[in-house]
Amino acid sequence: MAPQRRGAPKAPEGSGAAERRRQSSTKSVRAPRDVRKRWLRVVVLGSCTALAACLFWGSLGGDDGITEVLAHRSEILPGRFIEVPCSEDYDSHRRFEGCSPRKCGRGISDAVITRDEARRIRSIAEKGLSLGGSDGGASILDLHSGALSVGKHFVNLYRYFGDKIQTIFSEEDFQLYRDVRQKVQLAIAQAFGISASSLHLTKPTFFSRINSTEARTAHDEYWHAHVDKVTYGSFDYTSLLYLSDYLDDFGGGRFVFMEEGANKTVEPRAGRVSFFTSGSENLHRVEKVHWGTRYAITIAFSCNPDHGISDPTLT
Repeated sequence: MAPQRRGAPKAPEGSGAAERRRQSSTKSVRAPRDVRKRWLRVVVLGSCTALAACLFWGSLGGDDGITEVLAHRSEILPGRFIEVPCSEDYDSHRRFEGCSPRKCGRGISDAVITRDEARRIRSIAEKGLSLGGSDGGASILDLHSGALSVGKHFVNLYRYFGDKIQTIFSEEDFQLYRDVRQKVQLAIAQAFGISASSLHLTKPTFFSRINSTEARTAHDEYWHAHVDKVTYGSFDYTSLLYLSDYLDDFGGGRFVFMEEGANKTVEPRAGRVSFFTSGSENLHRVEKVHWGTRYAITIAFSCNPDHGISDPTLT
């Protein structure tokens, strides 16, 4: 007979020892399952939290430092004005009574230019920029000087393309451009309590087209903070007319007023005009465009008639 292995003596049915073994066995099976359940809950909760964070930052455009939106893309603003203390930048320039900034600030309006006018004037930019365009992300078209981005350089489109220009643009295009400029000029004068006739269109006044293409030259690096009065001494009042819609036509590309710990932004909307005094009280930048194409016009005014420029003409 084969020898028999001796095991642990069986406890009588219903004894405490048997019950303890059954509980111990159940716990050993349950423990891994409980651990797996806990980890599953952690993973699911973590995923949900991460998704919520992504959606939250996505809704803000992912730009740190924005603490207030002055104008949402979904708003239709008849007019909003925020007064700020003037900087000393204007003191180093010749002052013109009744025009040079004494009251400084920033304004936004969706009632100056219609959406249809914005669509029509954007077509002018599209036609002109179809003749060239920067190799980087920012292209410029200046109908006054003729400056046009082509590759890494600028050309004078009137000299470069000659008579072909009259097959690209029409006299109606240039008349629309003049009408829009005059409406913006009047809106600025009313907001700051000055005479529209004391404002003189100044250079550079230009169309911009920005996309997410990597910058090739310093001209393509549009996102750096700057002061217009420092960059362009002739500027006293700056305006931007937006010709495309934030989050519909492009992502990123919001306009940001830089303030210590309290940056404020304007979300572009086709037909929206944003305007402000040009000194360092309105230090600003544009966010990088992440996708799509952003169109706008920068229209600037000087109080000094010596810095004035004429409206562009086709002939």
